[in-house]
Amino acid sequence: MTPLTPIELGHGITCIDTLQGRPGMAGCYLIERGADVAFVEAGTSHCVPRLLAELDARGIARERVRYVIVTHVHLDHAGGAGTLMAALPKAMLVVHPRGSRHLIDPAKLIAGATAVYGAPAVAAMYGEILAVPEARVIAPADGDSLPLGSGDLVFIDSPGHARHHFSVWDAASQGFFTGDTFGLSYREFDDACGPWIMPTTTPVQFEPEAWHATLDRYLDYRPQRMFLTHYSVVEDVPALAAQLRAGIDRYVAIGQSLAASDNRHERLKVAMFDDAVQELRARGNPLDEATVRTLLEMDIELNAQGMGIWLDKAS
Repeated sequence: MTPLTPIELGHGITCIDTLQGRPGMAGCYLIERGADVAFVEAGTSHCVPRLLAELDARGIARERVRYVIVTHVHLDHAGGAGTLMAALPKAMLVVHPRGSRHLIDPAKLIAGATAVYGAPAVAAMYGEILAVPEARVIAPADGDSLPLGSGDLVFIDSPGHARHHFSVWDAASQGFFTGDTFGLSYREFDDACGPWIMPTTTPVQFEPEAWHATLDRYLDYRPQRMFLTHYSVVEDVPALAAQLRAGIDRYVAIGQSLAASDNRHERLKVAMFDDAVQELRARGNPLDEATVRTLLEMDIELNAQGMGIWLDKAS
């Protein structure tokens, strides 16, 4: 597979395809502000050479990278953090306080992933997961800021997808780096109505009420754009927030309707896929059902797993 070409988004921000699963599924952001440079998200260890190659292509010395920021510690966002930090001698890792210990000692992350997928699959998907020295970790509290160039990045607690999740407000671009808490919006689904967005309820901390509160906090900032890990930038933020809220509520209704069902996991997958197809058809999206299934197969599987855990906790 060939990664997508890095996308220049203005405001010194570039989206770099990490080639996880397929092109255009997950990305990291490179921010250049004056003499300072930062990465938002670290991807997996497999993608670190691509991130370093982008620095080299731009003539950016590795010593200039001030921060590696991970929105949360799910391995598609943070699995490569240790490997990337080892290559950036002056960078500090910035991670939510609830997640910092898992990157200082990733044994539990590795064990959890291995229990679900098995060791060979974890190695294939994420590569080596290295520890980050505690002295190189910053864990900002809600509302804290860090300087970058002539401005600041502000960190806000943003649960809903995960409790160890923050989002990063960048006043220079009037945008948030949202990780997974503004959902998934793959560019293949863009149509005459604009971007299409869906929730991501990956295990294990889907919390719909907290998620709605996070969306309220986002909108308080009146953002002009959202930088999604999956994938790239979206605008028309209030309309997309409303779309995402509706999707969260539909997922809750689907989960509750199937809570006591036999073969619940498979039925959740079918219902979530049908929900996506119905939404796309209602807006006149031209993608055929087979293509939709291929593009969303991994996400629907993970969403169903997360919904099942939420239902078990609620019972």
